[in-house]
Amino acid sequence: MTLTLPTPASPLKIGTRGSPLALAQAYETRQRLRNAFGLSDEAFEIVVIKTTGDNRAMIDADRPLKEIGNKGLFTKEIEEAMLRGDIDIAVHSTKDMPVEQPAGLVLDTFLPREDVRDAFISPQFTSIHDLPEGAVVGTSSLRRRAQLLNRRPDLNVVEFRGNVQTRLKKLADGVADCTFLAMAGIRRLGMEDVPATAISTDDMLPAIAQGAIGIERRETDSRAAELLEAIHHAETGRRLTAERALLAGLDGSCETPIAGLCEIENGQMRLRGEVLRPDGSKAIAENTMGAIEDATEMGREMADTLLRQAGPGFFDWKKS
Repeated sequence: MTLTLPTPASPLKIGTRGSPLALAQAYETRQRLRNAFGLSDEAFEIVVIKTTGDNRAMIDADRPLKEIGNKGLFTKEIEEAMLRGDIDIAVHSTKDMPVEQPAGLVLDTFLPREDVRDAFISPQFTSIHDLPEGAVVGTSSLRRRAQLLNRRPDLNVVEFRGNVQTRLKKLADGVADCTFLAMAGIRRLGMEDVPATAISTDDMLPAIAQGAIGIERRETDSRAAELLEAIHHAETGRRLTAERALLAGLDGSCETPIAGLCEIENGQMRLRGEVLRPDGSKAIAENTMGAIEDATEMGREMADTLLRQAGPGFFDWKKS
């Protein structure tokens, strides 16, 4: 069967949220598809969809994300649009995606992964270690909050939500002494002027799937599947298989401080995982090596190990 390519008269509709970073990721997806098939930009249509999470985040800008809802808040309307046929594919930051998709949808295409590290952002300090006692740190990430308080319980961590530009403005306004962003987001937005220092993954293990763009489609859409196969990055997919199996085994959500990273070294997979109490009072870490074909099993086994070590009640929410 011959692949029917999108045309200006019948474009491939790419669904996305409307933030500058989300749009940058949608444009990257469009460019890779364009290059793979020799198409023009007009063969694609970027469809911006405002989600419940976007609306509620604007209204409840100072409330922790945990109190507003889970990760599905930022995907529900996009996925409903795809199931209706209003869009053909959806572009996401994979770290924001639940481990299970709604019936009829699959997330099986990943672009080459960007820098996985977190970035320390401050106009006056260069690292976490340079922060004075009692310094104010702004972050909306439970993982970053827990990791930071585990290493520096003397710091004052405050809620700091919004897109990249919003958080940088808050920092410039003196709301906090520093904040954190993902290096991948800074690079995709071309924000070389941001005073960012990359944090070693040995010092701050990143969120599961950080730096990876995932593309969702309808399970029965063979044309989309064939188009996306041309831009899928197999190594990123293998790494995320292990990381998302770890997340699934931990029943992870945006309410749980979990970190994880899979890397491929000399034909072997190295998987690292970390779970923390929400207040940072305790952290449990694991590190394992295994065969690439055992990615799913590695993730599940590490999740079981971490859960056994953590014991009941470990993830109970407790504001610091």
